[in-house]
Amino acid sequence: MRNLAQSVIRALLSIKADTELFDIPSTDLNLENSNGGMVQRDHAVEGLPAEGNTQPIRELIARRLAKPTRGLIDAMDACIIGCDAAIINIGGQRRHLYPSQSPLDLSQAVQALSASIDAIEAADAALVADPALPSRASAVPEAVSLFLFVHPLRQAADKVLALSERVVQMQERRLDWTLRLPSYPLLKQLYRTNAQVRHDRGGLTAGFYFRTKAQLDRTMADLQSRPFVPANRNNSLVGTGVRDQTGPKIRQEKAATSVPRVVQSDQTTFRYKVWVLLHRMQGFESRFALKVVLVTTLLSVPAWLEQSRDWWNTNQIWWTVVTVWLMTHPRVSGTFQDLAARLLCVILGAVWGGLAYSAGNGNPYVMAVFAAVFMIPMMHRYTQSAHPRSGVIGCISFTVVSLSSLTDQGRSPTVTIAWTRGLAFAVAILASILTNWVMWPFVARHELRKSLSAMMLHLAILYRGVVSKYIYYVDGQEPSAQDVERSEMLEGRLREGFVRIRQLLELTRHEIRLRASFDPLPYSALIEACERFFEHLVEVRQSSLYFQPSLRANNPEANGGLMSYRRDAVAVILMNLYILASALRANKPIPQYMPSAAAARKKLIDQMEEVEAKLAENATEIGGKEGRRWADVYRFAFSSALTDIVEQLQQLQKYIREVTGEAEFAVVNEL
Repeated sequence: MRNLAQSVIRALLSIKADTELFDIPSTDLNLENSNGGMVQRDHAVEGLPAEGNTQPIRELIARRLAKPTRGLIDAMDACIIGCDAAIINIGGQRRHLYPSQSPLDLSQAVQALSASIDAIEAADAALVADPALPSRASAVPEAVSLFLFVHPLRQAADKVLALSERVVQMQERRLDWTLRLPSYPLLKQLYRTNAQVRHDRGGLTAGFYFRTKAQLDRTMADLQSRPFVPANRNNSLVGTGVRDQTGPKIRQEKAATSVPRVVQSDQTTFRYKVWVLLHRMQGFESRFALKVVLVTTLLSVPAWLEQSRDWWNTNQIWWTVVTVWLMTHPRVSGTFQDLAARLLCVILGAVWGGLAYSAGNGNPYVMAVFAAVFMIPMMHRYTQSAHPRSGVIGCISFTVVSLSSLTDQGRSPTVTIAWTRGLAFAVAILASILTNWVMWPFVARHELRKSLSAMMLHLAILYRGVVSKYIYYVDGQEPSAQDVERSEMLEGRLREGFVRIRQLLELTRHEIRLRASFDPLPYSALIEACERFFEHLVEVRQSSLYFQPSLRANNPEANGGLMSYRRDAVAVILMNLYILASALRANKPIPQYMPSAAAARKKLIDQMEEVEAKLAENATEIGGKEGRRWADVYRFAFSSALTDIVEQLQQLQKYIREVTGEAEFAVVNEL
């Protein structure tokens, strides 16, 4: 169910919702006769339309596909709503969540979706066979945009249909009492916590960010560490599908030298284990342990001195040590707002606890009333608000002061008990937050800059993988279903990474910065540019599945002529990404002049046009008119996405200049 739901989400994300398919006004291009048949006009467009006259083609596509497409969208919507209601009903929560709604018949929605899929396929076949459709309509950008809305929608319908059929099977399955053993992996069970525990612990945003970052780093490190053995540079073997069998020993040597040194070394040696242990001690767990031990040891010094030991025990100052251990967070430092909120809750708890005892002279019923008035909002703050630690310290402060006054039996003034315990809690809060501010602090703006740098490196690795696996591959090494599934999984993790980076951007609004106010606008624009760059990469990968990039240049001579231009176009983008990521991580100005990806892209396009012109007569049709149409459509989308990648790279340079600045030329005095 989870995999099917994720496939539906990925398919829906690939749909470009901004379409004009349903807004195109219809004219008398095709007229229906009295018998329901279609009467064509006298003039049928054979080739491309006149310059700027694309309205007849758009009207024809809209007339054929608009109505079945709208029906398909409605059927998909009904199936998704039905799946939601069915799953809630299976879980026994429908009467609580939707008590007034009648249950939907999901099986009927599935049948309607199947009928809608058949209808849109029939409409598409009729459109292809329509003589009024130009033979080169897929070269018209306006027509391509309509096709690129319908086709991903049709693919998403298959995903929704598979999910709906699975839910129908779950509904029809007879529910018996059976003993089911846990299926969750044991190692994950040891570290897994529910949502409420993660909330109560605090630092939820930072925790999710570091978890997602570690997962992405492991995935990208695995992709980056794979050895790459380049193909033979001999043009006679490039693009022919003939594998080079003359030098297997050389390829083995290259692969061996490409493996990281740590893999070649013996990982069972003692010094390697010592290195792993020392490297592990540099993590946040060891830093957190060191901070807690240091602060608790310093605050416990009065307990070991003769002149302060009685005062320490009488006034229960050891609550300072306990509170520091409770309030120190292993990840986040806490903002000034957190400091003020915790101190306020401590003061309120201490004062209210003293009043609870003094109002009834220790009467338990009076203290219960005071506890209900104070503890209910504090517990709500602890369990539901975004500042759980202030709520829990308020509860502890009230409990300690009120019960200490009750057990003291009036030997010490209530005011003394309230201010001594309250002061102990306040000192602990100040010590915990100030220590986190000084020793290895979590600074959201620094993590934001580093995370954006890491994301740009990840995009470079993803771009390299898309180019090598989906674009410039050797015959016989086409991307398989496992490659597509792995790419979709990686893209899902990168999308989650963008969500965590935006959450980091929100954390920067509450941080204190003495030097100057932090401007989040360049970072927000940079995140948007990175995400658009990523979406264009996804579009390139998806388009390449329906269009072989070397369709018109599967000639060895043509591939050999394009190799250097392809290499330059890819290398310039990778070099720009690496330079920008390194400058952003080190917070150093970027060079004033960078390699031009637009120029390299233009050279490649010009060379491809020359090759296309030479080989146009020998081009082979794939799959008839319909296959040729979809190949041309995705060819246009593929080329447009690569051009958009170059444009987004220029936007990345612009926004990083706003963040890090631009390096100036050094003036060298001639001797």
